[in-house]
Amino acid sequence: MDLFVNKKLEVTDICKSFGSQEVLRGVSFDVFDGEFLSLLGPSGCGKTTLLRILIGLLDPDSGKIAKDGENITSARPDKRGMGIVFQNYALFENMTVLGNVEYALKKKKSTKSDARTRALEMLEVVGLSEHSNKMPKQLSGGQQQRVAIARTLALKPDIVLFDEPMSALDVDTRLSMRRELKRLQQQFGTTMIYVTHDQEEAFALSDRIMILDKGDISQLDTPENICAHPANDYVRTFVLDNLKAKVDSLARFTRSIANER
Repeated sequence: MDLFVNKKLEVTDICKSFGSQEVLRGVSFDVFDGEFLSLLGPSGCGKTTLLRILIGLLDPDSGKIAKDGENITSARPDKRGMGIVFQNYALFENMTVLGNVEYALKKKKSTKSDARTRALEMLEVVGLSEHSNKMPKQLSGGQQQRVAIARTLALKPDIVLFDEPMSALDVDTRLSMRRELKRLQQQFGTTMIYVTHDQEEAFALSDRIMILDKGDISQLDTPENICAHPANDYVRTFVLDNLKAKVDSLARFTRSIANER
């Protein structure tokens, strides 16, 4: 990880419980400037709760979050310099594509004057210029997700958080969106934290992967090191065995197609 030397985010001993259920148990990790970090784990492992704490939608029971060395644990969401892309896009159905992207820009004093210009620029970046006057319902799922990404990036956040943004998309669209996300990250150099339960997705996108299990970090490392040195049986079973099963399934499918020809 020689490319990543500057700490963008420092998360220390984050704990969170809902009633008697302990969801996060002293979670600590760093995120580097310009890094793509995936939070990988099954449903209920605490990854979405952690994401909501990072953005400020939930308060931790204890622990600390620092961004660029500044304590933001109690800061309001709009004061954290972060943006979030939700699983369900969260677009305004009564606004055009352009209206959705420029909405937040028009609400901020610092971006109000050039909101339209910046929104149009971002729609061009994500390849949706020709759809700017359409309503969200006229777009495909992948296009709606691009609008949500454009809306977030238009605000120029230091960190972009993604909460399983591709889970509702078909396979072809998901593959296309993966390529798009990596292109955008490289173009803007934005730090990205990505929640997913899909092992293949995490390995395709990430500089590092944090594997969560019942509120604890089982392993935080590069995809290569996780494959070569799984930290424990859980990582070996949840990650490597599942990846191998997908590869074997693809190989069988490829052979069956070849035999039919």
